[in-house]
Amino acid sequence: MSNILVTGGAGYIGSHACKALRAAGYTPITYDNLSTGWQEAVKFGPFEQGDLLDRARLDEVFAAYQPSAVMHFAALSQVGESMVKPGLYWHNNVTGSLNLIEAAVAANCQNFVFSSTCATYGDQDNVVLDEDCAQHPINAYGASKRAIEDILRDFEAAHGLRHVIFRYFNVAGADPEAEVGEFHQPETHLIPLVLDAVAGKRDALTIFGTDYDTPDGTCIRDYVHVMDLVEAHVLGLKWLSEDKQSRVFNLGTGTGFSVREVVDQAGHVTNAPVPMIEGDRRPGDCTRLVSGSLRASQELGWRPDRSTMKQMVRDAWRWHQTGHYEK
Repeated sequence: MSNILVTGGAGYIGSHACKALRAAGYTPITYDNLSTGWQEAVKFGPFEQGDLLDRARLDEVFAAYQPSAVMHFAALSQVGESMVKPGLYWHNNVTGSLNLIEAAVAANCQNFVFSSTCATYGDQDNVVLDEDCAQHPINAYGASKRAIEDILRDFEAAHGLRHVIFRYFNVAGADPEAEVGEFHQPETHLIPLVLDAVAGKRDALTIFGTDYDTPDGTCIRDYVHVMDLVEAHVLGLKWLSEDKQSRVFNLGTGTGFSVREVVDQAGHVTNAPVPMIEGDRRPGDCTRLVSGSLRASQELGWRPDRSTMKQMVRDAWRWHQTGHYEK
């Protein structure tokens, strides 16, 4: 089986990617510094602890496993934090990724799948984003991801490093078999926050703004089931293995779900009330942010069939009742 180096493989999305890779016949090699990931989530292949800023360690792991491709998830990803600590994001995300890319090229590992973000597009409210939309990131997180995309293009021109870039917004749900799932400390994502409120782990969910120009007054965001998302990454890997050109793909539903729709679905799935408080709008929040995936559908054959709110909440709830990790 072909070895695939998965950076951030101990994290939420990375651990699900490792499961999908194993199911597709690959051996995922997790490389993670455990700053936000969990060693308990590494269940589908070898684990190598290390930091992207440690070039010598990267070289050691490339030499040991000789991976045929890299799947790169490892990054700091909190938008708010990136606005107050931009240096942290440029150093960790960009310098770390540059180390990884240089190590891959030095090891003659010429296929690279990159987990980017629709935050590279910036504040384009009420637009269904596609791959041709202009990129104007408004925070250091989005800017750092755009910079990595630029680095990949430069390294392809100079060294032949072929790549697939995926841009998306919110990832939700969990492995339906509950082997791995979403577990952040602290938690900032809407669906687990809603489920925490249902389970009594927090007093209530705060809805920030109820007067937006949407059918129910709350913001609309695009959500993709984590298993749909990682299957797209496996398709991207196969795309490169077939010697196709480097490509960018957006991943989304093109419609999105409002905050109240998420809350209502959580109530139906759990058969319990969701304690909530209505608060004021947060500065910088857009009315509607969604991403289309027509290119991914037409060219990769990607079908986000699990990405209904009912299934995302149901799978998240199954994991939420029993799943957690410990350092």
